[in-house]
Amino acid sequence: MKGKTIVATGATSGIGEVAVLALAGLGARVVFIARDAARAQATMRKLEAKAPGLDHRLHLADLSSMAETRKVGETIAASEPRIDVLINNAGAIFSDRRVTPEGLELTFALNHMAYFVLTEALREKLIASAPAQVVSTSSGAHQGVSLDFGDLQSANGYKMLRVYGRSKLANILFTRELARRLAGTGVTANCLHPGAVATRFGDSSGGMLGRLLPVLRLFFISPEQGADTIIYLASSPEVEKTTGEYFVKRGVKEPSTAARDDTAARRLWIESEKLAN
Repeated sequence: MKGKTIVATGATSGIGEVAVLALAGLGARVVFIARDAARAQATMRKLEAKAPGLDHRLHLADLSSMAETRKVGETIAASEPRIDVLINNAGAIFSDRRVTPEGLELTFALNHMAYFVLTEALREKLIASAPAQVVSTSSGAHQGVSLDFGDLQSANGYKMLRVYGRSKLANILFTRELARRLAGTGVTANCLHPGAVATRFGDSSGGMLGRLLPVLRLFFISPEQGADTIIYLASSPEVEKTTGEYFVKRGVKEPSTAARDDTAARRLWIESEKLAN
């Protein structure tokens, strides 16, 4: 990864932090976006200790805000000479329905729309830097759900796990449509299921899940294990031409039937464009 620049979200803890530190150790320069300044500075210190002299950069933004996400994406696109890898990894789960100031349901805004808006802001720079990769964290939680295009903001009968699952389904559909739109550019797009990982994920969920997580984490895999496929997709020559796929443990796996619906993927893209503007 020497000489390559990676842009990453969700890099201040868990699998995201493990991934960027590992990639920095392979020679990559890391540019990451974070919401919490203290945690961002802590991650920056780790990056500089792991791979000094590479001019790692951090940008502060709330990725649940489409305006902030677009602005930070445009700032990075304007300031970086090249972007070789984009890692979309920020995400959360919430026990109750919350709405952003822009009117989006928070899970949908953070877990899907942030991926969409940031990738669009960096798209031309990625193409100019080709070969390049977009790597997005999805989840096996997409199984058993389908998108309700009449209620993308989950206003009717909010159920935490269903809403989260739909956001992860959206990640796969987004990846498939992105790969289709980037065909022939030299930029690939793939997504992955990291596994059930013992990280900070879910700490802000509240409710019963927030109380159960400390116990459940005893049975989860480590962040190092969870980050492995992200690192693989970002750095391995084996997959540099693979695109539009869903990976589990470094291997391509067929996602659910709903996740292979290319008509839904195109429709989600169109709806996301409307919501992003």
